[in-house]
Amino acid sequence: MKTFLLTLVVLLLLSQAIPGNTERCWRQRGSCREKCTKDEKFYVFCLSGKVCCVKPKYMPNLPHK
Repeated sequence: MKTFLLTLVVLLLLSQAIPGNTERCWRQRGSCREKCTKDEKFYVFCLSGKVCCVKPKYMPNLPHK
C-alpha cells in the first residue's frame, strides 16, 4: 500500500512540474502559445485566444497581389 501511495504522489508531482501544451492547430502541425519562437510564424488564432505558431515549411502559399 505504501508503494502505491508513493507512486501516486510522484505521478501527481510530475504532472504539476512538467508543463505540457496539448492544444494543436493548423492541421496538427502548429502549437497554440502565447508567443511564437524564432523559427515559427504566427498564422491564425486558436480557440483559446492564443496564437497558432507554425514552422514556415508548413505555412500555406498565399497568392500575392
